[in-house]
Amino acid sequence: MTLKIWRQVSPVKKGKMVSYHVTDVSPDMSFLEMLDVLNEKLILDGDDPIAFDHDCREGICGSCGLMIDGVAHGPEQATVCQLHMRSFKDGDVIDIEPWRSGGFPVVKDLVVDRSAFDRIISAGGFISAPTGTAPEAHATPVPKKDSDAAFDAATCIGCGACVAACPNGSAMLFTAAKVSHLGLLPQGQPERDARVLRMVGQQDAEDFGGCTNIGECSAVCPKGISMETISRLNHDLLGALRAGAVPAS
Repeated sequence: MTLKIWRQVSPVKKGKMVSYHVTDVSPDMSFLEMLDVLNEKLILDGDDPIAFDHDCREGICGSCGLMIDGVAHGPEQATVCQLHMRSFKDGDVIDIEPWRSGGFPVVKDLVVDRSAFDRIISAGGFISAPTGTAPEAHATPVPKKDSDAAFDAATCIGCGACVAACPNGSAMLFTAAKVSHLGLLPQGQPERDARVLRMVGQQDAEDFGGCTNIGECSAVCPKGISMETISRLNHDLLGALRAGAVPAS
């Protein structure tokens, strides 16, 4: 296979695509394992290995975000660590790039700074309900429809594929998931209005684009989070604005 990989030494240096030829690739290798093999060869040859993010390699943490042939996470709706080389053919030419968004500046090669997501969560991703002994399971009844929607939103792993896939570079699906999984449950009600105002405000401050409901975000989301989540955020946002809510400091 021929890999065309984005190489960029630092945020202030210009980057470019560099071609590498890899052989003896097992169809059972994960995509990251294939990059590991290439890096071992580069190190033995005295070259600088390709920098890319990874952690659990179990499809849970969302660290391993890459654009593969122009698709976030590649041809399968899964994280890159769960993508295997059997999804490609012998002789393929594969383009590998970092996430592209103003909110995700490149650090080096395929590594981007996704701390903007952390700041969006910090802006409102919390509740004021006191913690302590776990309450009785039936003490606070929650409609099944609401609990199912909250758990679906809570599956977001913050990988950033939604941003990378969106032509506008919008983080709306991520923000909507983080707003919804708290706003749908009783424990999240006290901060509901302030939460959506603060998190959307922080999202806008992070240089992400606006949402125009194209749907690419949901199509590549490895957890299949629905566009309905964005509709729910817009509903909460308009409600908070009409109520004259003020974001809590």
